[in-house]
Amino acid sequence: MIDNTTFWTLTIALGLGTFAIRFSFLGLLGGRELPEWALLHLRYVGVAVFPALFTPLVLWPDATDGDMDPVRIIAAIAAFLVGLRGSVIGAIIAGMGTFYALAFIL
Repeated sequence: MIDNTTFWTLTIALGLGTFAIRFSFLGLLGGRELPEWALLHLRYVGVAVFPALFTPLVLWPDATDGDMDPVRIIAAIAAFLVGLRGSVIGAIIAGMGTFYALAFIL
């Protein structure tokens, strides 16, 4: 356990750092039009971040103590295939529906 002074110093420093990062985009650039090259790169942020968020949950889920679960993999494949057609809501529904149906059956 760390002492209170170190904890609060670290907490305040992290809060200021987070504020500075967010303010640099929202406060300084909030009312301006971004250049075309920046908008082009920002289009790919979601495509890069989303798989990084859910891949560990599909391949090494905590619910199975890190063991691969075929139900989760099949549900992810179903969501991916529906998502290829461009429907985000459809991909979510297909993934969840497949997951719950297979979990109920198996």
